[in-house]
Amino acid sequence: MQKTITVIPGDGIGQEVVAASLSVLKTVAKKFYHTFEYKHALAGGAALDAIGIPLPDETLKHCKESDAVLLGAVGGPKWDSNPQHLKPERALLGLRKELGLYANIRPAKIYSALVDASALKKEIVDGVDIIVVRELTGGIYFGKPSGFEKRNGEEVGFNTMIYSESEVRRIAQAAFEIARKRKKKICSIDKANILETSQLWRKVVIETAKDFPDIELSHMYVDNCSMQLIRNPKQFDVIVTENMFGDILSDEAAMLTGSIGMLASASLGGTVAMYEPVHGSAPDIAGQNKANPIATIASVAMMLRYSFDLQTEADVIENAIEKVLNAGYRTGDIYTEGTTLLGTKEMAQKISESLQ
Repeated sequence: MQKTITVIPGDGIGQEVVAASLSVLKTVAKKFYHTFEYKHALAGGAALDAIGIPLPDETLKHCKESDAVLLGAVGGPKWDSNPQHLKPERALLGLRKELGLYANIRPAKIYSALVDASALKKEIVDGVDIIVVRELTGGIYFGKPSGFEKRNGEEVGFNTMIYSESEVRRIAQAAFEIARKRKKKICSIDKANILETSQLWRKVVIETAKDFPDIELSHMYVDNCSMQLIRNPKQFDVIVTENMFGDILSDEAAMLTGSIGMLASASLGGTVAMYEPVHGSAPDIAGQNKANPIATIASVAMMLRYSFDLQTEADVIENAIEKVLNAGYRTGDIYTEGTTLLGTKEMAQKISESLQ
């Protein structure tokens, strides 16, 4: 197989974890006789420093001409004082919009070797296997109008939370399809007791459920869901929710696994999908070979599975990650006494060796 991948390392530890994941991908390519061409591109703070904008046209062009996009992380305090349109995070929003990536898939599965690394009791997290399906291109992050203005002599900031029927239906359909391949159970998260957007959300999800009579549908308010993820996370299988709620809940679900450095993601919907770890750029440890590359390596496995339909190759990577963890190798974020501490490069090397 020959495929082209646009690689956007981004900022901070993005540079390191992407390099580590590519080393694993190259091992897979060699093992299974695939050819992957890599187009390296700028986005986020790196693009701001180089050419003054967060998402260059050339980067978008490369992405649209590729078979998949691999992204590291963007952002950092260096650019916090930039005006809104020149913040690194605008690159993420731009990529999602331009590539039509409306469905963000975030699995949160705890490896048996990491049960003790979770902040929660073993009996609560052991066996957790959740997928959060987050709507990615609507809601308050994209709603207009938004901005700043003077009202009654003081400055105010405002955003608009808005969803259309078609936006809700397409993400609901995506979630139901995923649930059909798992435990046939889905929980839709909203705030329908307060928000009109959530009332529409619930209505459309219920309508969509009629096309999936084999799927058990339940509903939960977002504040209760945030509590239940800590109290009894094993009650969930597939969670579907809107953009901002999904952003928050998926990060919470990530911590059940022991570290946000373990959580991969896939952004789907357009002809070109994007894969990235859920964690941020972590500038405090950037360049120190301390970052956990597993989330990015697992994102590469998702790329092989969803974009290239290489199920065996994806399984091989995921199994290699589990083998290395079972052997007691850890990066600093998941280290416990009695395990072996590794750096970013060394962890990737161990996973590559396990692949072979």
